[in-house]
Amino acid sequence: MTPYPDEDERGISPIVALYSILGFWLFYIGLVTLRSFVMGFEAQGAMAGRRIIVTVIGIVVTWGLYLVIRRFDTATLTKRTLVAFGAAIPCSILIALANYYVFYFYDPAGIFPDLAKEKIHSEQGYALKEIAEFAIGRYFFLSAWAALYLAFSYAAEVRRVERRAARLEKTAQQAELRSLRYQVNPHFLFNTLNSLSSLVMKDRRDEAEQMIMSLSNFYRASLTGDPLEDVPLSEEVQLQKLYLDIEAVRFPDRLRTLIDIPPHVMNCCVPGLILQPLVENAIKYGVSRTSRPVTIAIFAREEDNMLMVSVRNDGDVLPEDHDRGSGIGLANVRDRLSARFGANGRINARAQEGGGFLVELTLPIVRRAC
Repeated sequence: MTPYPDEDERGISPIVALYSILGFWLFYIGLVTLRSFVMGFEAQGAMAGRRIIVTVIGIVVTWGLYLVIRRFDTATLTKRTLVAFGAAIPCSILIALANYYVFYFYDPAGIFPDLAKEKIHSEQGYALKEIAEFAIGRYFFLSAWAALYLAFSYAAEVRRVERRAARLEKTAQQAELRSLRYQVNPHFLFNTLNSLSSLVMKDRRDEAEQMIMSLSNFYRASLTGDPLEDVPLSEEVQLQKLYLDIEAVRFPDRLRTLIDIPPHVMNCCVPGLILQPLVENAIKYGVSRTSRPVTIAIFAREEDNMLMVSVRNDGDVLPEDHDRGSGIGLANVRDRLSARFGANGRINARAQEGGGFLVELTLPIVRRAC
């Protein structure tokens, strides 16, 4: 939350400017009153009354200075600075004139018994000297306030830029997550349609109908979910079961599945379809390239307050260097974990001794948020 919640789109808000002006002038009247007591001036009550009048005039003039500076809030900092310190000159003269009139022109004997009005008028240049001296003092006073205003205004501008950058970053991250979420490799769809065509040609209607239902359920679940929302691990696993049921029609004698996940981690939240590219790769490189049965296993466990999810196949034929694919699947998962969890989301892929491949995801444990 910003320290100045009422700031507007053009610098600091009028209420903040008013508070700063009142603070400055209250400090001024307190300091001058203290000085008068220390100096032992007479007629403290009368002087206090006139001092209040000058202070009110000073507040009004400073507010006018604020209105002038505020018109240049969208200009460069250099231009705002020149305007602020330039406009402070006539404002300080106005305050000096008001001070001279209140203290030295209107009944000066009421507060300075030894200083008659005739003496003030008779002394050559007395008024001009007093006004100039006071104007110089008030110029530095107004310049200090103007510098404070410019600092507040610049800080407000920096905060607006930071908030805008944060919104743009969030928007970009959401766009990236959506893009990555929908980059589901569609090659299995073509394989499924080919298998479906074969089943129809062989008049295996029940199996064809089951494949169509599984395919429909899979796409309904995978495409209707919000790409920015997580899903329970149980839902993600169920979706992979639908996908494996489809592939089981293609590889009825070669595909075996194993799911070993403790119930207490089933409610952990994971990005939707995060396991899909891993299971697809296991089918492509583990099942389709061998003639013997291959088990695709999905494991999950909780370790050191992190969720570890693994997809493993025990196929004995690993792709050659020239046939390892484009690597889009694993890169997609890595990018999604990084966008969602930062450095806390990791992926580790490695070949296993004796054949097969293991991909393990590490992500923070999140519950009750999906």
